Amino acid sequence: MRVVITGAATGIGAETVRILKEEGHEICALDIVEPADVDQWVEVDLSDMDAITAACAPLSGPFDVLINNAGLPPRPVNQIQLLSVNVFGLRQVTSLMLPKLNDGARIVNTASRAGLMWQGNIEEVKALLDLDTPYALPDFLTTRGIDPMRAYNLAKDAVIAYTKALTKPLLARNIRINSVGPAPDATDILDDFMTALGESAAQAMALPGRAGKPDEVGQVIAFLASEKSSWIKGENILVDGGVSAMVTSAALGVSQKV
Repeated sequence: MRVVITGAATGIGAETVRILKEEGHEICALDIVEPADVDQWVEVDLSDMDAITAACAPLSGPFDVLINNAGLPPRPVNQIQLLSVNVFGLRQVTSLMLPKLNDGARIVNTASRAGLMWQGNIEEVKALLDLDTPYALPDFLTTRGIDPMRAYNLAKDAVIAYTKALTKPLLARNIRINSVGPAPDATDILDDFMTALGESAAQAMALPGRAGKPDEVGQVIAFLASEKSSWIKGENILVDGGVSAMVTSAALGVSQKV
């Protein structure tokens, strides 16, 4: 199958590429950094909507899979760039690539466990998704007092909501869309999350006993990109080592002895 993936140079994206290449698939990568072992690399800044338009225009379809994996972690004063890449860039790539996808294609978006509160934050999520371009972000952020950590959580809220919102419209072409929700993983941006989240990140990793591995998420992405997942539509698949289950059961006071 022919695959387009963003954010393929490092971490989860690089492992996803490795897995898909081992299965014999053709990979076209959109990234600001050149990835290893892809068939085609298009250099693009995914925070720049015009650059995305220019990068996608010459891509020759049809493609079978689109994987929106590119994303930035929370860092000091990076709210605009973070939301531009994690939400607006993802949406721009999807919009431009849809006409180049086969009927029956698969779309997989990388969300996060940080987006699990999307339903409770739905009004702010809808307000963000109602913005046409990232040019409106400065006023949006200032009015709502959004710091980098909240910007990251909101971005992942929005990715999950966007994935679910596209599920029904894409049925007419039998295109399936899903997202994956990793917890902190042992990638080159893990330190950013540890700094931004502090004790809560350490506690999340302590529950399963370690951080996740990029290939453990990549395997799930590859599964959702395949025909093997044909009846999974509009889902956010958590890949968090059981963290969410443990947090939920503790909050509900449910305990069982083995």
